[in-house]
Amino acid sequence: MIGTYILALVIGYLLGSIPFGLVLTKFAGTQDLRSIGSGNIGATNVLRTGRKGLAAATLLCDMLKGTVAVVLAGTYGGPEAAMLAGLAAFLGHLFPVWLNFKGGKGVAVYIGVLIGLFWPAAVVFCVLWLATAATTRYSSVSAFVASFVTPIFLWWFGHPALAALFAVLTLLVFYVHRENIKRLQAGTEGRIGEK
Repeated sequence: MIGTYILALVIGYLLGSIPFGLVLTKFAGTQDLRSIGSGNIGATNVLRTGRKGLAAATLLCDMLKGTVAVVLAGTYGGPEAAMLAGLAAFLGHLFPVWLNFKGGKGVAVYIGVLIGLFWPAAVVFCVLWLATAATTRYSSVSAFVASFVTPIFLWWFGHPALAALFAVLTLLVFYVHRENIKRLQAGTEGRIGEK
């Protein structure tokens, strides 16, 4: 089983590290995504290019790489391998080897991993994210609220192992958003839809 777990980690990381936002915008002929807005490679920053279709495609692809990693590993290695692949996919997105370990913020991958492991929690996450975004228009605040509630939801519905995994992922979400937290405190954080 150790070999299976290692393979799950490797495949998960490699899938997670595919920078779809960068790839899609490059093929679309936009300027380097890292040179605009927050400099991030995720869907929120792709939206700042004014290309809503590209932003939606980035969101979908980033979600799917988390889901695919979990489903593949779960099919061949069981639930523990699925969880390891989900963790690795998330880490791959945050710290991709191809981009000198400077990746995205992980929210879409977080959702994708949730879909693969326990989809009702993904629905709760998305509802909370959308409600918070509609109220505040801050993508970062939406991520904080939704990811904070997710481990609690998982624990409450009898999934302690998943709750522990997503508690770790939530801490990582807050860590990679540390500059956003500073901008929120300073009142300079960009709102959804702003270029």
